[in-house]
Amino acid sequence: MSALKKLLGQTAVYGLSSIVGRLLNYLLVPLYTYSLPTGEYGMVSELYSYVALMLALLIYGMETTFFRYSETEKDSKKVLSTSSISILISTLIFLVLAWTFKGDIASAMNYQDYQHFISWFIIILGLEVLSSIPFAYLRQQNKAVTFVSLKMINIFINLGLNLFFILYCPVVINAGPTHLLYPIVSSFFQPDSLVQYIFISNLIASTITFILLLPIYRFVRLGFSMVLWKKMIPYALPILIVNLAGLIPISIDKILLDDLYSGGQEEGLKQLGIYSANAKIAVIMMLFIQTFRYAADPFFFAEARNKNAKETYAQVMHYFVIIGSFIFLGVLLFMDVIQHFIGKDYREGFYVIPILLMANLMLGIYYNLSFWYKLTNKTIYGAWFSIVGAVIAILLNFILVPHYGMLGSAWSVFAAYFVSMMLSYLYGRKYYPIPYKILPIIAYPLIASLLYLSLRGLDLHLFLRIGIFLLCLGVVFLIERKRLMKLV
Repeated sequence: MSALKKLLGQTAVYGLSSIVGRLLNYLLVPLYTYSLPTGEYGMVSELYSYVALMLALLIYGMETTFFRYSETEKDSKKVLSTSSISILISTLIFLVLAWTFKGDIASAMNYQDYQHFISWFIIILGLEVLSSIPFAYLRQQNKAVTFVSLKMINIFINLGLNLFFILYCPVVINAGPTHLLYPIVSSFFQPDSLVQYIFISNLIASTITFILLLPIYRFVRLGFSMVLWKKMIPYALPILIVNLAGLIPISIDKILLDDLYSGGQEEGLKQLGIYSANAKIAVIMMLFIQTFRYAADPFFFAEARNKNAKETYAQVMHYFVIIGSFIFLGVLLFMDVIQHFIGKDYREGFYVIPILLMANLMLGIYYNLSFWYKLTNKTIYGAWFSIVGAVIAILLNFILVPHYGMLGSAWSVFAAYFVSMMLSYLYGRKYYPIPYKILPIIAYPLIASLLYLSLRGLDLHLFLRIGIFLLCLGVVFLIERKRLMKLV
């Protein structure tokens, strides 16, 4: 229980800041959906889906590998320097190649008229990758305050610039020469191309964050250990496949939707914008998962040395599923309030939210299950599980999207994560059995789903829905009170 309290404490530190930061960042979604046409928001979603995949590729599992070998090697600073130099060299190679062929990349993505977007994203990718190991180091050293502060600086800069460019600058331009700042704003601002300022804001924020992280690169002076690197790479590469394949279901749906949609690419971009906006609501579950991951990565590896580690992992999974089930139920019970989060033109896609919420919960469970192969150095299994999920996602997108549009995209994500989760559980029982309480893990999400389905379509007063949610909380507390009291 002391280990669980430690995890809860770390999750609270990372979580509070992460929630505040993400909520501030989420203000960008209504800003975009109330300001941009659906097609332009579709463009934003598509480009950032490519970025997610490229980040996983360019970091190639080195973050998790750094955590692992910082615990197993005597000289953790040598692990840091070797990891940093490895990422530094590979990123420089990427930047040279990508910049050389940026025109070809733009053509391949059908962005011939937006080659400058590709140039900006190449730089953004480089900066984000080079920031990955310094951020991992801060987590490994339990420097949560520094980690959180830097993340918040990035978010505030990005948010502030978006508000300046998309909200304030149009006001100045509309006011005309009578506005004090009109000469300055009119010299650089293009009101007919608001979408580009989303990317410019990201570029500036990433640059400032990387500059603030530069002092951590002082450890590169400790040198590069080829012996250590050769040990790390076989561990890292399967993690790369896991991360890359794991991102495919929630990226490929956005990359393929506009191309596979039966109404043509232009209409497909509009559908992509609608789908992506509603997926952002479902990302509330991902917010919880990401918050959990910040604390869980170093915690799970450190806890492995304790004799009761497996029981601790089982308890973590138990509470994780309970919280995830309440997030699922809470979002869907209060959709009439949450709907105002996105513009009216985007609300026709609400029907994908329950599917994506549950898919994200499956992903969170899969993430919990994934530690058995990380702790036993059998990361190749995680690679295979994620590859199977990725293949399922790709196939189902091609099969379902032409007939069902964004609904097919949502079900492809759900199927991919569900299958990966089940494979990891079944193989984990063989190689690293953990005493999970299977009945509650199945029951809580199932009951939450059935409760939502039974209430769907009923015009219930807000206070009645609040009462139902609180009643569910009370029932679960009574069921779990003995375990919860031990955590207090």
